[in-house]
Amino acid sequence: MADERKQLLQQIEPLLESGDMSALGELLSSQRSSNIAEVVELLDNEQRRTVFDVLDKPTSAEVLEKVDEATRAELFELFGDEELTSLVSHLDPDDAADVLSELPEEERAELLKSIPPVESAEIKELMSYSEDSAGGIMDPVVISVPEDATIAEAINKIRAAETDEDFFSVYVVDKTGRFLGDVRLRLLVTAPENTKINDLIDPDTIYVTTDADQEEVRNIFSKNDLIVVPVLNKNHKLIGRITADRIIEVAEEEAAEDLYAMAGTDADELDDVSVVHAARVRMTWLSFCLIGTGITVLVLMFFKGHNSVVYVAAVAFVPMIAAISGNAGLQTSAIVVCGLATGHLAAQRLSQVFMREVRVALLVALCCGIIGGFICAFLPQLLGNPGDSVEHFRIVLAFTTGMFSAIMVATTLGLFLPFLFRRIGIDPAISSGPLVTTANDSISVAIYMTLTLLLVQ
Repeated sequence: MADERKQLLQQIEPLLESGDMSALGELLSSQRSSNIAEVVELLDNEQRRTVFDVLDKPTSAEVLEKVDEATRAELFELFGDEELTSLVSHLDPDDAADVLSELPEEERAELLKSIPPVESAEIKELMSYSEDSAGGIMDPVVISVPEDATIAEAINKIRAAETDEDFFSVYVVDKTGRFLGDVRLRLLVTAPENTKINDLIDPDTIYVTTDADQEEVRNIFSKNDLIVVPVLNKNHKLIGRITADRIIEVAEEEAAEDLYAMAGTDADELDDVSVVHAARVRMTWLSFCLIGTGITVLVLMFFKGHNSVVYVAAVAFVPMIAAISGNAGLQTSAIVVCGLATGHLAAQRLSQVFMREVRVALLVALCCGIIGGFICAFLPQLLGNPGDSVEHFRIVLAFTTGMFSAIMVATTLGLFLPFLFRRIGIDPAISSGPLVTTANDSISVAIYMTLTLLLVQ
């Protein structure tokens, strides 16, 4: 696929340079909208304008929906209100809601006024839900039949439905619209036509409510091998469905958000192509790290007034303490964050995770303490600067104890912080970010220096 997109770009560029619109339109007419979208992301605005001029409206709408947010923001500026309205009207309601949510509120309101009332109402309804909820990612297009319908009546309703969406089952509702269950297509085509649909209902149909978090929905799909799931409102009425292809997008979004948080940035960086915007987003996080490392410096300066020989020897091993303990804490938090994100039951039980991770941390801390102690013991001798043997032994003992203690503290933080952040409504992935690892460094250095000076003096 990558070679296919590269080849497409190589074919498009000379046509854009020569201005051969006819050949360009013929080439793009045979291409997937996803491939065109990736190529559009690499073009400048003038070239993008040419590409959209030769595409038909349905394909143009699909390309607009598939490009990344930064490119889409530039396309909003490129299109006039009338053209943008036309493109949005060619999108499915759920995709249209996603696209319009990126526009300023006033511009969005004006554009919705230009869309036919029925479509506009559907889009507004979808946008009323949180974008990270089941209601925000659902497709409102569903096929449902009353419980007293026959198989023949259900099939006729399917035939009469004006939709180009794939569907995998028919939903059954009662007279008030309350959801009763679903009937798989296999049963519809194999059962006699006069069979009542009510006799074929699966009463254990898995469903989600509009307020369910998209991460929870993704886990439901994964654990139950689902292709589609119905979405119900608070009154248990059927209002939409979520398909597996949408969940794939959700999984990518959630994974990206976690990676951004762990790297010390966030998805807002991709909303704008401006390097100033990207630098501002990153500095928001790095400024806290600067403060944290400043605290580490204060910790080291606090101990400077003690035995200068011991202080110099101890400071030489500070980077090792900070790096090893910080990475040990990061390993633990990464395991817990991954478990929470995937809905793994063990990660939901703090006591069970605690018992496992404490035992792992004890073994890791013991190994690192002993190995680090040997390094601390023999490295000065290799450099020809062993110093006083008794004093050196105490520094080695302090280093070993400090390494062990720092790893245990960092691991404990890595274990508890994801649960704490989750409880108070903060993304647990932040516990693996630079802000927390910087705090780990300061704490581990303070522990190490305190033990060193207490044991040596």
